[in-house]
Amino acid sequence: MAAKRSGAESKGSGRRGASPQSGQEPRSEPSLSLERIVATAVELLDAEGVDGLKMRRLADRLGSGAMSLYWHVDNKEKVFDLALDAVLEYRASPGIVAFEDWREDIVHLLEDWRASMLRHPWSASLLPRRALGPNILARLELLSKALSKAGVADADLNAAIWSLWNFVIGATITRANFELSDEDRAAAQQRLTGLSQHYPTIERSRLLLDNDWDGAFRKGLDFLLDGLAPRR
Repeated sequence: MAAKRSGAESKGSGRRGASPQSGQEPRSEPSLSLERIVATAVELLDAEGVDGLKMRRLADRLGSGAMSLYWHVDNKEKVFDLALDAVLEYRASPGIVAFEDWREDIVHLLEDWRASMLRHPWSASLLPRRALGPNILARLELLSKALSKAGVADADLNAAIWSLWNFVIGATITRANFELSDEDRAAAQQRLTGLSQHYPTIERSRLLLDNDWDGAFRKGLDFLLDGLAPRR
């Protein structure tokens, strides 16, 4: 009977970790940390959107109890703030601190900002409703320095910053939500052609067939920058 108990114990032990004969280390779950919580929250938001982020669901993904999360974050609102700021970190090209041309500074900064939000579409709609974290504040500081370098007066700086902010957020939300197939675009343009007497200009420009989102963003940004500080 003692041998049977010993065998059962050995069997149970094998389920909890590797046996000494296997030469493998026992399995263990990664420890819970703020970094893991934020990274997993970003994954959950990418998969299920803002409404899908629940503390219990996040805990399940982390393989922990929901109450364990509160050792690291105060509440779900804090998780939103941290996840949002994490995806908006600005990583400039290695070895490049700034371009010689202030326009290139701004274009690179804002194109990267838009690309970051398109990789995480929930971030564009969440950003105006959340506290601004260190990463987005760092972006705004870089933007304000580039505008000052362009000659934008301090009295106009805030208006310039918010104009560019509104452009980037609006362009990102539109791109993230305006998904039509080529067939849908063609059908919409055909209907517009039938109404050309009412809408002759946008029918002539083939507005509904235009799918060059990146090109439209860059050209629109040039329009704004020309207005803020015309090319010399």
